[in-house]
Amino acid sequence: MTATAPRPRLTKTPEGGHPARGPRRPLRILPLTPAVVLLLLFLAGPIAYCVYIAFTDLQLTGQAEESFVGLDNFTRAFGDEAFLNAVWLTLVFTVVSSLIGQNTLGLALAVLMRRASKPVRTLTGGIVVTAWVLPEVVAGFLLYAFFRREGTLNAILDWLHLPSQNWLFTLPILAVSFANVWRGTAFSMLVYSAALNEIPKEITEAAEADGAGSWRRMWHITLPMIRRSIGTNLMLNTLQTLSVFGLIWVMTRGGPGGRSQTLPLFMYEQAFQNSLIGYGTAVALLLLLVGSLFSLVYLRLLRTEV
Repeated sequence: MTATAPRPRLTKTPEGGHPARGPRRPLRILPLTPAVVLLLLFLAGPIAYCVYIAFTDLQLTGQAEESFVGLDNFTRAFGDEAFLNAVWLTLVFTVVSSLIGQNTLGLALAVLMRRASKPVRTLTGGIVVTAWVLPEVVAGFLLYAFFRREGTLNAILDWLHLPSQNWLFTLPILAVSFANVWRGTAFSMLVYSAALNEIPKEITEAAEADGAGSWRRMWHITLPMIRRSIGTNLMLNTLQTLSVFGLIWVMTRGGPGGRSQTLPLFMYEQAFQNSLIGYGTAVALLLLLVGSLFSLVYLRLLRTEV
């Protein structure tokens, strides 16, 4: 048997560690100091102040000073039928326009554009991206002109001899959901186009040679390989959709009768129209909580390895 050479013993410095690391550690943190200060000043600071206001009865006018009311604003919210209606409409608006509309249509456009000719890709991409880059207020006016009683949609239906209606009165939440799909699909299309380009062609060609059809390739190859992009896109779209205000405000102002009043519009009404700053801020914190729950679910899904 051959004797193994003994391992060299690692000697420590007299101080018992690596003296060079100590002085360098503050220097490594120093470049992050401006970013941390800005985050504390413009993000953590306002959030902390909003948390404080949510537990007071602060009003916009007619009040000398606010007083601490504890959980009264939150208790009032969950007992308010208008708030519960806004929560329900927010969920409908988010699921229809973001989780189903933008996500599905964006993936479909990305797949179709990958197979289309270059002129078709250029034209389709230009049209879709143009809707995305439009300011929210401008997009709201365009869709209001499309859905109003004397608008473009009813003109097309009349030309086809089909029954028309006042879409902003009969189906307001679906009208604003369609408007959000029209405006925001481009982001999903760009995300999925980039993800599809990362799939090796050898894999899809091998599956096609084995006789796998388009749907089987999509279900067993494409979707599993872009799962992380799907999760990221869903998270970003959901957070953006939860905060949509200008589009709905321009089209319906939350009406008629609160039938398209999502949480951002309800929060604005309570805080700035009814002058209940404390109550409106409590609603804003509940909206922030909803967005955080969605984010935690998506982040949990993104941790799973493909």
